[in-house]
Amino acid sequence: MTADKKLKLAYFSPLNPVQSGISDYSEELLPALARYAEIDLYVDNYTPSNNEITTQFAVYPATKFSRQAGRYDTFLFHMGNSAAHAYIYRALQETAGQGVLVLHDFVLHHFLIGQYLNNGKAAEYVRLMARHYGAPGEAIAREVIKGKLAEVLFNYPLNESAIEAARGVLVHSLYAAEKVKSAYLAKTVGVARMGVPLPKLVTKAEARARLGLPDNEFILVSLGHLNPYKRLDSALWAYRAFRREYPRSRFVLVGSPSPNYDVRSMISALGLEKNVFLTGYASQADSRDYLAAADVCVNLRYPTAGETSASLLRIMGAGRPVLVSRTGAFEELPDDSCIKVDVDDAEEELLLEYLRALARQPELAYTLGRNARRHVALNARVEDAAHDYYLFLCGLLGKAPVIEAAAHEDKPELEIPYEPFVPSRVEPQPQTEEETSLLGELARAMVDIGMDEEDPALESISQAARFSGIGKA
Repeated sequence: MTADKKLKLAYFSPLNPVQSGISDYSEELLPALARYAEIDLYVDNYTPSNNEITTQFAVYPATKFSRQAGRYDTFLFHMGNSAAHAYIYRALQETAGQGVLVLHDFVLHHFLIGQYLNNGKAAEYVRLMARHYGAPGEAIAREVIKGKLAEVLFNYPLNESAIEAARGVLVHSLYAAEKVKSAYLAKTVGVARMGVPLPKLVTKAEARARLGLPDNEFILVSLGHLNPYKRLDSALWAYRAFRREYPRSRFVLVGSPSPNYDVRSMISALGLEKNVFLTGYASQADSRDYLAAADVCVNLRYPTAGETSASLLRIMGAGRPVLVSRTGAFEELPDDSCIKVDVDDAEEELLLEYLRALARQPELAYTLGRNARRHVALNARVEDAAHDYYLFLCGLLGKAPVIEAAAHEDKPELEIPYEPFVPSRVEPQPQTEEETSLLGELARAMVDIGMDEEDPALESISQAARFSGIGKA
C-alpha cells in the first residue's frame, strides 16, 4: 500500500513509563493502527520507554503540536480518569471541533475533581457543576470540596466539555455508545472493539515457579488498579469465608493502589495478612504470569464509569475463569465465558458460592476458561480494533476506505491445558456462640438507644459488623 492512501493522525495518549492501562492499550494498538495511518505521537514532555514504539513512530512533546497541527487529517485524544490525561484534555479543548475523543471512561468526574481541586480552582469546579447540573450539581460539588466522594458522583459524569469539544466520539462498548448518543443526538459516535493480544499459553507450574508461588495452593488473582469501585471489600469477605474451607489458598491483588483507598487496613481487619498479598504495579510480563498462575480471577466493579476493561480481556485471553459484576459493558460478554455476579445484598454470598463451585468442579473452571480464551481470540483482536478505528475515521472524514482489514490467523491457539487443582478442604466452622451473641447484643443496643428497626443506619451498622467478621461463618 502507498503512503498517500493512509490517513495522517496525531495521537495523544499516555505511554509507558506512565503507569496506566491506557499506556499499555496504546502500545498494543499503535502497530496495528499503523497499517491504516501515518501516526505521530504527542506526549507530556517525557521519553517513552518502549523502544519498539519510539523506533516506529515520531514522538513529539505536546507543546509542539499547535505548530504542526495542519499536517494531519485529524487528531486522536485518548481520555481516561487519571491525571496523566491533563495535557490531552487541554489539547482537546484548544482544537474544539477538530479532533476525535476516544472516551475510555464515560464518567470523567474523578479526573476533573483532581484538575480543579488540586490546582486551587474549587470555585470554578462549583460553577462548572452548577452550569451542567443546576442546583443539585452545585450542592454535590460543595460536598465534594468537604472531602465527601460518594458514589453519587457517577450520576454526574462531567464529560460534557470533552464531548462537546470533539468532532466525533469513539468508545469501546454499545453501553457507552448509547449513553453518549442519548445525550448528544447530533454527535457522531462509533464503537471500536477493545483489543488485546492473545497471550502465549503458560502452564500454572511454570508461572508459579517464576513468581515463587506454591504449587499446592488454590490461588485467586485480581488484576488492575485497586480503587474503591473494584468491590474488594466484598471479594475479601468472600475469600475469608472460602478460606475456612480451603485453608491452602491465597488471594493475590495485582495492581497499583489508589492513594485514597486503604486496602491493607481491610485485609488486616479481616485477619488475612498472611493470606492476601499486594504486588503493587506489575509489568506486563509479571501480570501474564500471575494470570497463568491463577485458579480463579476476580474482576469486579460497581458503580461503573462506562469503561471496557482491558484487564478483564487479558484474564479471559489467558484462559482463566473469572467473576465479573453484572453491570455496564460487562453485560455484553457471553454468559458462557465468565460468571456474572449481581451487585445487590447477596453479592458476598454469591461470590462465596461461585468460588466454592469453581474449587469443587475443576471441569467447570476449565470450560469457562476455554470459552473465555475463544471469545478473546475471535472477538477482541487488536487487528480488528485498529480496523474499527479506520472505518470510523474514514466515515467521519468523508473518505472511502481503501485498505482491507488484517486477515485472521487460521488456527489461533484456542485450547487450554486441563490443569485441575483440587485443594484440600475442611468442613466450615460453625458460627460461634460468641459471634452470635455479639450480633444479638449489637441489635439490642441499637434498639435500646431508640433506633427504629427500619432506620437505614441499622443497615450501615450491620454492614460494618459483617465486614469486621462478626456473625459470619
